[in-house]
Amino acid sequence: MGALIRSQRDTWVRAEDASAIGALRRTAVTLAEARGFSEEDAGRVAVAVSEAASNLVKHAVDGVMLIRPHLELDSAVEVLAIDRGPGMRDVSRALRDGYSTTGTLGIGLGGIARMASGYEVHSMPGRGTVLGMYFVAQGAPRPASRVSGLTRPIGEETVCGDAFVITDESAVTTVMLCDGLGHGPAAAYASQEAVRLFMRHADLAPVTALERIHAGLGHTRGGAVAVARIDATAGTVSFAGLGNISAWVTHNDGRQGMISVPGIAGHKARTLRQYEYTLPPHSVVLLHSDGLSERWNITSYPGLVTRLPSVVAGTLLREAGTRRDDACVVAVRPGI
Repeated sequence: MGALIRSQRDTWVRAEDASAIGALRRTAVTLAEARGFSEEDAGRVAVAVSEAASNLVKHAVDGVMLIRPHLELDSAVEVLAIDRGPGMRDVSRALRDGYSTTGTLGIGLGGIARMASGYEVHSMPGRGTVLGMYFVAQGAPRPASRVSGLTRPIGEETVCGDAFVITDESAVTTVMLCDGLGHGPAAAYASQEAVRLFMRHADLAPVTALERIHAGLGHTRGGAVAVARIDATAGTVSFAGLGNISAWVTHNDGRQGMISVPGIAGHKARTLRQYEYTLPPHSVVLLHSDGLSERWNITSYPGLVTRLPSVVAGTLLREAGTRRDDACVVAVRPGI
């Protein structure tokens, strides 16, 4: 098994008033220091997070921020800022120091670009902005930025009933996503059991791994489960799904859905099947639970598929996510 990435408890913080700026800065600096960042490196994190949080408080609508260890590289700090408006028409112009337009998020982006080890922005007028950035200590390796996953619990819950796990080895990436039935601790237990079972069978073909998970979830309330194996060298995706996990191969011209069979993992299922799909050049594979609607159109977000997987996942969560259910989305950009 290659590098292993498991979903963690993502804590989204609303940036609604000035008090959030200091709290977010302190959270980011504490995380950086815990990962061995020097005072200078932690200072870069503090400046960038303060700028991003200030933009959300002053100019955004429904602004939220996520600060966590980077999924691909635990020694790195990852920050994601999401809002629903007003957006920017020209991001490259907004990145120039000193440029701003009243009511936009241009202020501070130039400083963020200098402070972050890596960053990307996707923004559309009237739709909002998603800013993804990460930080590493000076001289430290940088994450490959090939995969990302986000979870968000229903309403004000603190436990999410959805979970994912990713193995990444050379040109082959395998994703398992589970949406535990219902929500709350019992749903979270079912999805974490699916993660544990997948880790025991990750080297098997997706349909075989799915069969083992289905057989092992009988003592839980069960859920919807899907396994996708992305082979960048072959240019293919092997997919097996049970229940209402949505899976897509997306590219600049649209998306292709992947087929799951009806049922509930751990309780009832038809004959499980594995399907093979072709990966067009420059595509992104997306999996999400039914905490996100399927009524999104990748072509409505020009250039999105070229952005960091975290920005792709964050934009989809903003556009299609519902507060009436737990939500989980994973984005994979195949790479060799």
